[in-house]
Amino acid sequence: MICASSSLSQSIPRLARTAILTASLASLPFFAGAVSSLAQEAMQPEETLSISQKKAVKAASFMVSSANPIASQIGYEVLNKGGSAIDAAVAVQIALNLVEPQSSGIGGGAFMLYWDATAKKLTSFDGREKAPMAATPDYWLGEDGKPVKWFDAVVGGRSVGVPGTLKLLETVHQRYGKQPWADLLEPTRALATGGFQVSPRLAGLIAKSAGKRKLDLFETTRKYFFDRFEKPLKAGHLLRNPAFADTLALLQKDGAKAFYEGPIARDIVAAVKTDINPGILTLEDLKAYQVIERSSPCAAYRGHEICGMGPPSSGGLTVGQILGMLSHFDLRALGPGAEAEHLFLEAAKLAYADRGLYMADQDFVKMPEGLLDPFYLKSRAGLIDSEKSMGKATAGSPPWAQSALRAPDTQLERPGTSHFSIIDGQGNIVSMTTTIETGFGSRVMTGGFLLNNELTDFSRAPEKDGKPIANRVEGGKRPRSSMAPTIVLKDGEPVLAIGSPGGSRIINYVARAIINIIDFDMDPQQALNQPHIVNRNGATDIEKDSKATDLIPALEAKGHKIKVRDLNSGLHAIAIIDGLYVGGADPRREGVVLGY
Repeated sequence: MICASSSLSQSIPRLARTAILTASLASLPFFAGAVSSLAQEAMQPEETLSISQKKAVKAASFMVSSANPIASQIGYEVLNKGGSAIDAAVAVQIALNLVEPQSSGIGGGAFMLYWDATAKKLTSFDGREKAPMAATPDYWLGEDGKPVKWFDAVVGGRSVGVPGTLKLLETVHQRYGKQPWADLLEPTRALATGGFQVSPRLAGLIAKSAGKRKLDLFETTRKYFFDRFEKPLKAGHLLRNPAFADTLALLQKDGAKAFYEGPIARDIVAAVKTDINPGILTLEDLKAYQVIERSSPCAAYRGHEICGMGPPSSGGLTVGQILGMLSHFDLRALGPGAEAEHLFLEAAKLAYADRGLYMADQDFVKMPEGLLDPFYLKSRAGLIDSEKSMGKATAGSPPWAQSALRAPDTQLERPGTSHFSIIDGQGNIVSMTTTIETGFGSRVMTGGFLLNNELTDFSRAPEKDGKPIANRVEGGKRPRSSMAPTIVLKDGEPVLAIGSPGGSRIINYVARAIINIIDFDMDPQQALNQPHIVNRNGATDIEKDSKATDLIPALEAKGHKIKVRDLNSGLHAIAIIDGLYVGGADPRREGVVLGY
């Protein structure tokens, strides 16, 4: 095999000696080099037909699970050389920017949960994008005073928020990193220069995002993702990104300062001034950006503490609410099936109702302190009828709430995100969900990377019935998210790191996987292989072409309105079981688990 990096090439025999088994290390030929037929079979596009059941991977020393085999391999190399989980996270995220550009990158934002094994401490880092300081609540109102349509808002510079991912990476690396920053960026810089082969998933998404989805609208983006005949790039195409290599060289030399104050900052500000939907992002907005370290909200569940990301993400609170309500039902006795699914869907409705009314950037909106209050969740669980659906749920009144002052927000994020989980040789853990919002973000590209469309995660309507919406646009505010990077503790020690992309369905995906592991004794891969049934306080979505469709009659008999659709998660999980790391990668995407 010919690889773009000699160190990566040399690692293959060592990997073969370890018990690292996912779809196959045959996927690694998506480096510049020959692509085997086995790799082609394992690495299918994002559609449901690409699902291939995988087996759990076990390791004793360290592990990384990410959405792309190249990124996982680069992270493995860092860990194998004694790097920390944070070192590996830096290298994995930078690699994902290159090989999975539609989902995340330095032009976007991220949330990270971090377990410090020495201090026995869990904390979270908020690298969410921010609205420009000049933004006002009427930001998404058209000339007629009505909110613009969602996709009309996406394309162009106006949807771009101040990126936070790179500042997050540098912040945590300065605190917990062991290997030099420049070294962690080098494998991807070399790969951007030498080229990598476009994976089937990336090729399929490029093809789907042309035309009406406007990936080919702006010249810079069109020239990168389309060939000289303006046709979408095909799987196996050797794609070089010299602009991104130059960007990484600047970051190697000057760190994040080049991005937030230097030449990259100037290029970003120029890029958002598009002819279509020009943005208002300024150099001052970039320079002022700060990562915020926050405490993690935790909810009790079956003797575990389910700890996640707090606002501006709704993920931790809403996952916690779902599980907190379900703790009052014996799911294990019911077993997987329609009865347990019904209870899950009803709990999800109630949690999403609270999410829509209360949750937003806690630095701008006073949050109720009682959203995870055990007595409140018990009262909410009492609203669940095991025999019939409640229909649409309404928000409750948790302790210290001010619901009368707000109107509910129905804005739902679109899926365009990635997640990775990492454990290093010292037991430090990273669970990080990272995004540029919808697939390919704003379609605006500069410096070889895409810029986010995160400002469309705000409510486009600032108020309803004269009441302000918590998630409305405000200058310097961070839009509400559903990202739910999670670390589960038992007796004060971590037992699981998990998270997923999937827009506003992330909460369902993560909560369901945790139930599969804790209640139904599945290993992480078995849990991730299960078909999806989700509810966001509306119709119940069931994953098409899956065994879950067998439950439709029973759920409809309880009053659920069913929609069958493609539900593409990207769950990546590592559990700690009997002293071993046991990892899983979502069969709906092309990721792998590697460890030693």
